[in-house]
Amino acid sequence: MKVLTLGILGSGKGSNCSAILEKIRDAELPAEVRLVISDVADAGILGVARKFGVPAATLPQGQWRTKLEPEAEKELVRLLRGAGVELVVLAGFMRILKAPVLDAFPRRIINVHPSLLPKYPGREAWVQALKAGEMFTGCTVHFVDSGVDTGEIIAQREVPVMPDDTAASLHGRIQHAERELYPEVIGQLAAGIFAVDA
Repeated sequence: MKVLTLGILGSGKGSNCSAILEKIRDAELPAEVRLVISDVADAGILGVARKFGVPAATLPQGQWRTKLEPEAEKELVRLLRGAGVELVVLAGFMRILKAPVLDAFPRRIINVHPSLLPKYPGREAWVQALKAGEMFTGCTVHFVDSGVDTGEIIAQREVPVMPDDTAASLHGRIQHAERELYPEVIGQLAAGIFAVDA
């Protein structure tokens, strides 16, 4: 089976990044993480990269909260290409990617989102699901396009909403499902079950 080369982008703690790296370490996932990149200088995901001996880099935060500066996007493409990355994995990356990155990696960028898309795109999807009185929610792995959580869906995992759930308890169960589903999907991409090129 082909070993898929990954670049992981994240802005937070790095729990999904850690789950992927653990599966690789345990020879359960035929992939290699070449680079971890964050837009937050002290993000936990950078510590996860160090723990697993993976090279890490940071991008300048810039003036916008939801997207990167054009120069930062070009630098991101340079870093990913320089590391020989085939698949870009968004793991809690809180910026919307624009043309330079999308054009450089067509149908080779994936994201995990904490809802059963197309329901509840955007931030705090578990809060949205709880407020709407859903009986089930979950997580979705999808290809990234120019919209917000609008790309082609690859796989989903359902999570029940319990009567006594709080936003925190529901989010925790969704995160557990994400940490199972995301490595599985990457393994399927490595096996050629889904195409990862244009």
